[in-house]
Amino acid sequence: MRPGNVHSADGWVAVPTPVLARYSAEARPSIIRPRFRADAAFAISALFDLLEAEGWDYAIRIKGNSKVNERFDWLTKRRPGRPPNHVVRLYTSFHHRAESWSKARRIVAKDEFHPGDLFPTVGFIVTNQSLPNERVLTFYNGRGTAEQHIKEGKYALKWTWLSCMRFAANAEWLQLRTLAYNLANFLRTTATPELIERWSLTSLRERLIKIGGRLVRHGRYAIFQMAAVAKPRDVFGAILNMINTLRGPLPGATCA
Repeated sequence: MRPGNVHSADGWVAVPTPVLARYSAEARPSIIRPRFRADAAFAISALFDLLEAEGWDYAIRIKGNSKVNERFDWLTKRRPGRPPNHVVRLYTSFHHRAESWSKARRIVAKDEFHPGDLFPTVGFIVTNQSLPNERVLTFYNGRGTAEQHIKEGKYALKWTWLSCMRFAANAEWLQLRTLAYNLANFLRTTATPELIERWSLTSLRERLIKIGGRLVRHGRYAIFQMAAVAKPRDVFGAILNMINTLRGPLPGATCA
């Protein structure tokens, strides 16, 4: 965690450096180069140099400026004739060197014309990849999946509900809730049957984990009376069976 009145990339060196080192070591025996993507807050020359020195491919969004727009202006002009009723996407790439950059780098630009919109939607990506323009944008757009995970953590596990007076205490709460998210996501990806495998964590919490119930004891058996919102018995049984298969065989156990 960091104070809320600083830039989004404040202290960026401490975050990606150990991660890059770990994944670089894991990917070294492989012929596949590791890849990195980030939003415009991390369009930092020092980060570009670090990724290139470590042998990473990257795609990082950058904000447009007058010099970049000059190289892209010809593509933003609407074509003559009646506008189509579908989205039109146009791509181009060129090399550009900002004043703070150590060298010229490739910039991939995307231009989208949406039906009914007066102006196009424009985006710029700086990259060292040699892929076609459209594939660079496809790789970068995968950030949307990560953003959805962050959004899910905020709403399902209340990541941002940090009401302690001390900064360190709030940091501990955030770490605990992040761990809870990882455990819940592990349950969702490895131990949920097909019927509920696409549930959000909110649905899993409200309809599978955090549900009302009552235990009725008798002489020889016990009955769990579940709330009406609970899933059927076969779903619970399938989840327990899948969890059980995650464990290896017990020491000394033999199959009949």
